[in-house]
Amino acid sequence: MTTPMLEIRDLHVRIEEENKAILKGVNLTIPHGEVHAVMGRNGSGKSTLSYALAGREGYEITDGDVLLDGESIVDMEPDERAAAGLFLAFQYPIEIPGVATMTFLKAAMNAQRKAREQEELSTPDFRKAVREAAGKLSIDTDMLKRALNVGFSGGEKKRAEVLQMALLQPKMCILDETDSGLDIDALQIVSEGVNGLRSPQRSMLVITHYQRLLNHIVPDRVHVFSDGRVVESGDKDLALELESKGYAAFDGVPA
Repeated sequence: MTTPMLEIRDLHVRIEEENKAILKGVNLTIPHGEVHAVMGRNGSGKSTLSYALAGREGYEITDGDVLLDGESIVDMEPDERAAAGLFLAFQYPIEIPGVATMTFLKAAMNAQRKAREQEELSTPDFRKAVREAAGKLSIDTDMLKRALNVGFSGGEKKRAEVLQMALLQPKMCILDETDSGLDIDALQIVSEGVNGLRSPQRSMLVITHYQRLLNHIVPDRVHVFSDGRVVESGDKDLALELESKGYAAFDGVPA
């Protein structure tokens, strides 16, 4: 049997600051090369899942396991998870004044290469890689000269994250509400960038409220979240069913 790219086994997570259980037994398997979508109303635990997978501080895994390409990551630090091939695109990318976008990108790429015992990229090779990836995302050079995300529009912030994804070449991408704050044109550009990274060697977990994103990034499977667990799974048509019936039709229904 082929090892899945991501396997979540009976995952329980609480927010330490609030001492509140959010995830209450999540089970989810994503094979290599597949794109899965998680849909659910506000407060269902979707973003908590993404933070727990990435290792964000304050989100404690109290039970269960998460395997990335067959290896448990629950005891890894966030940077170790990133080096292992996990990438999280945030719903609201933070602004980092004083840190140039190009400096950040080069530091991230070389940190990952160092963790994998690879040589650092030369400046010419780095600039060439950025130019090629940025061109596909309609990112101009002026944007790359600015501080990371500072003064960026919603679309620019999301394109910058997809640019990071294109450069870091992760094997498991988690996109937390990538469509948030995007107009139609920006959504199309970002979606094209994401679709351009689909590969048999790369899997994706797309977290969203709305079916409209899934018109652009068509998933292999859709999972409905309610009260901290998966309550329904199906093919892409499940997203259309959600659109017509609403989340209330799935509340409290065990998977």
